Amino acid sequence: MAIELLESANVVDTSQACIGKKAAAPASDVLGRIANLETRLARTASEIDAAQAVRYKVFVEEMKAQVGPEAERRKRDVDSWDAICDHLLVLDTAIEGDSEDQIVGTYRLLRQDVAERSGGFYSSSEFAIDALLARHPTKRFMELGRSCVLPEYRTKRTVELLWQGNWAYALKYGMDAMFGCGSFPGVVPAEHALALSFLHHNIRARDDWAVSARPELHRTMDLMPAEAINAKKALAALPPLIKGYMRLGAMVGDGAVVDHAFRTTDVLIVLPISNISGRYLNYYGADAGRFGGAVS
Repeated sequence: MAIELLESANVVDTSQACIGKKAAAPASDVLGRIANLETRLARTASEIDAAQAVRYKVFVEEMKAQVGPEAERRKRDVDSWDAICDHLLVLDTAIEGDSEDQIVGTYRLLRQDVAERSGGFYSSSEFAIDALLARHPTKRFMELGRSCVLPEYRTKRTVELLWQGNWAYALKYGMDAMFGCGSFPGVVPAEHALALSFLHHNIRARDDWAVSARPELHRTMDLMPAEAINAKKALAALPPLIKGYMRLGAMVGDGAVVDHAFRTTDVLIVLPISNISGRYLNYYGADAGRFGGAVS
C-alpha cells in the first residue's frame, strides 16, 4: 500500500478535534458482532486517532514502514485521506476502558462521490484506475484501504467482521463495486512467485473490469507458467484478506507495485457486488446495510 511522506504542515491532526465530545451513538450503528468482538464506524475524532495508533503499531513498529518525523513523534500513521474517509473499527468489548482502548483492527473506506470532491482515490498513486471508472459511469465504487489488525487478533473471526462491516457499508450507501490494494510482505515480488502467478493466471480482471498497475511502477505477476502452479500451495500462500476477497468473487489487476515505504508488494483487488455468490449474501445478510447485523 502506498504511503504519502507528508510534511507536518500537511498532516491531518485529529488529536485535538471534538475534545470532550463523546457521541452517544445508538447500538444500531454496530455492523457486526462475534462474541466480544464488534465492528462499526468510528464515532469520534479520538477513535480515529486511536485507529491511527493501531496502524502505527502494525505498519511502522511491526512492518518497519517509513513515515515522516511528525508521524514518528506522535506515534500515529496519518495521511491526508484520513480526513475524508470513514474509519471502520473492530473492537474487543471485553477490554476494560474506553472504546479507544478496545480498537484491535481498522479499515479505511472511501466512497467515489467523496473521492471526486476531494482529490481522488488513494490507490491511483499505484494503479491506473481512471480507465476502470470511466468504463462504468453508472456504477458507484468504494475504496478499501489501510487494513490492519493487531497480531493477537489475526483470526478468521476478525477477518469476517471486517468483511461484514465493508458489506454493510456498501449496502447502506448503494455501492456497486469495491477495490483496494492487497499487500504481500516484502519488496521482492519473486519471493511470492507462486501466489502472484496463481492470481495472474486464475482471477485476473479482464474486459470491462481490466485494470493495471501504473506503467512506471508495473512489476509482472506472471512469474510461473500456469501448468507449474500447485493451486493448494498457492492458496495457502495468499494473505488472509486477499484469500477472503477471492472467495467472495474478487479479481486482481494486471501487475504488482512495490511500495518501498511500506515494505510491501501490492496488487489491486476489484470486487463487483454482482460477483458475490448467494451463499455469502445469505451468510452476511442482504439487509446488513440497515446496520445492526451480526455474524454468528
